[in-house]
Amino acid sequence: MDPASVGVGGEPERARAVGGMEYGWCRAVPGGTGTTLLAFRLARGAAKAATVQAALESLLDAHPVLRARLRGSSSGSPTLAFPSATPPLALELLPVPESAPDFASLLELELNRNPWSATASEPDADAPPVLFVTFYELPPPSSAAALFVRIHTAACDRAASASLIRELVASLAGDGDEAASSSASAGEPEDAAVRAALEERIPQRDSWKPFWARGIDMVGYSINGLRTSTLPFEVTGTERSTQMVRLGFDREETTRLLDACKQNGVKLCAAMAAATLLATRQSKQLASNQQETYSIATLINCRKFLEPALDDHNVGFFHSAITNTHTIHGGEGLWELAERCQDSYTNAKNNKKHLTDISDLNFLMCRAIENPQLTTASALRTAIVSVFEEPAVYELSDLQSKAGVEEFVSCATLHGVGPSIGMFDSMRDGQLDFVCMYPFPLHSRKQMQEILNKVKQILREGSNAHHEDCA
Repeated sequence: MDPASVGVGGEPERARAVGGMEYGWCRAVPGGTGTTLLAFRLARGAAKAATVQAALESLLDAHPVLRARLRGSSSGSPTLAFPSATPPLALELLPVPESAPDFASLLELELNRNPWSATASEPDADAPPVLFVTFYELPPPSSAAALFVRIHTAACDRAASASLIRELVASLAGDGDEAASSSASAGEPEDAAVRAALEERIPQRDSWKPFWARGIDMVGYSINGLRTSTLPFEVTGTERSTQMVRLGFDREETTRLLDACKQNGVKLCAAMAAATLLATRQSKQLASNQQETYSIATLINCRKFLEPALDDHNVGFFHSAITNTHTIHGGEGLWELAERCQDSYTNAKNNKKHLTDISDLNFLMCRAIENPQLTTASALRTAIVSVFEEPAVYELSDLQSKAGVEEFVSCATLHGVGPSIGMFDSMRDGQLDFVCMYPFPLHSRKQMQEILNKVKQILREGSNAHHEDCA
């Protein structure tokens, strides 16, 4: 930790250099990947700006990393500065534009507002905060409002996003006890992201890798990246944005899918990845048995592997990724391929590659950002799909009703460097919901909807067949 300096208003602040993964996000976010969005549709009665602002300020009080500012440096490596006192929250009140008259279109508009696009790479540049908030009152006949919280992903991963959603809903509901129990405890765990980055918290025994092994892995990742196939690109060389398609399962569909996963010994993420690869293969006009190789990125919450161990209430970025490739010829069954996906990432995880390979993958991501021509059609696509090892779980129906939260979404941008499809899965009161992000116009909404319809059909048929076999 750097010595304390003087921040805005003369208040002392702590600062530290960003870690390796955080640095990667600082490189990625200006180009369009890594803006985390928490979106809420609020009933009119619950949507008073003052109430919303007070709830958000309680989050800033509880999580010092959300108060951080990104400072440039002469060395080119950014610094995270953490004010000791909570600065005033600038709640931006905006009229609803004609181009985005409803919650879904506003969500995509806010998702692609990037206050970090002109990143603070110069030492004398203004230091932007890691968090921005926008509030809209939706026009008649709607009686709702919309709240959007944009957070730089270097300060907030998917697990932290889910925790923040729970805390914010509890705070809006006026349930102080629930909000307090959802936040991190005081002291060292609460200051986790302030005191040290992910890499500094990995036990040395779990992060060490021989130089020759690192070199072999780097060559392997590079070769696999060059030989993998992609989804067809529709428009390249144009300005890009991130768009969203939802994929939902009702309670019965959810139960059957999860039961089938359990009986086949695979996690939901492996089944979803397998279905996406099969859907990708089916979407192409390929000859029978013609093979293609696809890449999957499985994102893993590393908090429990750190010293000291952290929990999801410790806001910051503590995820890593495992990438695997699979050759698909078109004749695979869902559960056969899901088992392959499961075995591949499990074997890599058992070998601690989610900890040893963080710097390797981060280095390759930065090289792709610098040299997009190294990727197919300069599209910066690193995988067909990214999935999270575990879904976010929300049991919030009672609190949502009390808080007047009609809908909420957690997602992130990926139109810079990243996969063609980013799956953000959640379990909501017993029902699966997938928020599927994709880069536009590299892929169109029609193209994505067709792929995801195939994904759901494959999963439904696989679950039903398993259910019939067990009946």
